[in-house]
Amino acid sequence: MSRWKTLPSGLGERDRQLVVQLRRLKDHSGLSLAALETKTGSSRSSWERYLNGRTPPPREAVEELARVCGADPTRLLVLYDVAARDRGSALADEGARQHPDEAEPSPPRPRRPLLLVAAGCALLAAFGSGYAVASVTGGEDTYKYEEGRTYSCADARKDGGRYAGHSVTRESLLMPNTRGWDVVEAQCLLTAHGFDAGAVDGLYGPAAKDAARAFQRERGLVPDGLVGENTWRELRR
Repeated sequence: MSRWKTLPSGLGERDRQLVVQLRRLKDHSGLSLAALETKTGSSRSSWERYLNGRTPPPREAVEELARVCGADPTRLLVLYDVAARDRGSALADEGARQHPDEAEPSPPRPRRPLLLVAAGCALLAAFGSGYAVASVTGGEDTYKYEEGRTYSCADARKDGGRYAGHSVTRESLLMPNTRGWDVVEAQCLLTAHGFDAGAVDGLYGPAAKDAARAFQRERGLVPDGLVGENTWRELRR
């Protein structure tokens, strides 16, 4: 699991939301900072500043990150525009406080297209106070998990462990009827280890539980069919 630095306390709320979503998109892609440097117009050090909240990313960088990670940039760009607007308002207010005698009446702000305002409101409602847009079980991602479809599995390594491309968790508890990206990841990893977990659909049903129980028996774990920290550790091997 990525060990991100704590974001600066002075970072604005919308900028904080933007950075959190950029981090999740990077984690989901499995790309390193060095890989982002080769695939985008920003250097590794620039991405490090953007993703740690030290420097606001340019709009082009946000769009490029979405593109190289195979994501639709629309929601990220709406959030970027909201964050940039709030940042500009905060700077203007700070300037007025520091130089009250020089302050001039601000011209009326142009009315934004109704579609952009509606999209921004819908986006912020989706992100909510916890900034999560994904699964019931805690798998967090820029994409929203959709029930009723199946997903493909990657065969990669991340943070020294096996990674199927959907979640980096090593501790989420999966039990019957749990849904979301963590379940997709577990189904992929069980299948990769040779245990038939059924359709890779993100629903922890009987097939996934039976596969987990058989896997646990093979690894000397308690065969309760629930995927917790110990089972994740073995799945990531």
